[in-house]
Amino acid sequence: MQVKIDKSWEVHLQEEFKKPYFKLLTDFVKEEYKLHQCFPKGKDIFNAFNLCAFENTRVVIIGQDPYHGFNQANGMCFSVNNGVAFPPSLKNIFKELETDLGITYPNNGNLESWARQGVLLLNATLTVRAHQAGSHQNKGWETFTDHIIQLISQEKKDVVFMLWGGFAKKKVKLINSKKHHILTTGHPSPLSANRGYWFNNKHFSKTNFLLEQAGLQPVDWKV
Repeated sequence: MQVKIDKSWEVHLQEEFKKPYFKLLTDFVKEEYKLHQCFPKGKDIFNAFNLCAFENTRVVIIGQDPYHGFNQANGMCFSVNNGVAFPPSLKNIFKELETDLGITYPNNGNLESWARQGVLLLNATLTVRAHQAGSHQNKGWETFTDHIIQLISQEKKDVVFMLWGGFAKKKVKLINSKKHHILTTGHPSPLSANRGYWFNNKHFSKTNFLLEQAGLQPVDWKV
């Protein structure tokens, strides 16, 4: 795995890339991609960072694992490639956007426009074997992405962290709540949403309110 990551991140991560765990992780990912069908494509593994520069990052959404179906994952959590049917969680995200901000349900699930505005769409694990959810967990990715969350917490201020579901909420311990804003709610998956833990959370309007209060540009959440 060759790490091709935006220079704005690379300058902060040079030492992390030299650590023994990252070498083991790199060897594991290379071998997996050689022996198995894995997602996302190699060139897209660090897409979340390449589309959202460090200095532009003002919102962080945390996912768990890339989509493991063909042509779905594109290196950003909850996002899918152009023309791909929306997974259930993404459908519920768009339904909440419609309710919260009146944004028309889109015909495209690629969230690149969010990333380019400073929304870091960060999966805790950046790769997965086809049709095997969680297959690349506990191999080092979580150490790396936890470091990313801590880096943002330490080096920036007034970032809005959107923590959806139990897994993401555990990351609260990595974030300085005196410097940043933390929004928590249920996961947008049907299981959680149908139990009443997702809809009407108004995270998108709340995020824009918090950004504006900090003198930052709100996000145009239209896809």
